[in-house]
Amino acid sequence: MVEWGLFVGRFQPFHNGHLEVIRSVLRTYRPNELIIGIGSAQTSHTLRDPFTAGERFEMIVRALEFERLEHFWVVPIPDVDRHAIWVSHVASLLPPFEEVYSNDPLTRMLFQQAGYKVPELPFFNRGAFEGTEVRRRMAAHEEWRDLVPLSTRTVLDELGAEERIRLLAHRDTKSTGGTHGH
Repeated sequence: MVEWGLFVGRFQPFHNGHLEVIRSVLRTYRPNELIIGIGSAQTSHTLRDPFTAGERFEMIVRALEFERLEHFWVVPIPDVDRHAIWVSHVASLLPPFEEVYSNDPLTRMLFQQAGYKVPELPFFNRGAFEGTEVRRRMAAHEEWRDLVPLSTRTVLDELGAEERIRLLAHRDTKSTGGTHGH
């Protein structure tokens, strides 16, 4: 049995795919404690990373508490922008962990090269359950609420997330010289 496991992601926003991965990890690998690392914690208010680490923390904690999942720790992890030292940076911020759960190829490779066990994880409705798709739908005025847990919807509504995403999308379109439906 694994004492401590790490699931790392950006969670921009926390969606149903993330929730299903956490359920799967808890069911399959059964770590006593699961650390959920909020990657790129220093980044916010961009179209790729619209939410702050604190906002993402709130989405994750509310969703896991609503699901009555226990034995998790949510920790912000700022980037260091150097792949060669990233794993040691992450390890310096957290309790000692034995396994890493991620489907991101670079994350998997870096932790494997550092000697961590990185088991295969299933994808859950890949294509729909992706932060990129949730943000795209928000920006396009399309239905997105079925892609995130109910508690995340509540947090996103409290934040005015749709308006934020649309503003960021409009700003990015203008700064890249694209058109915005004019």
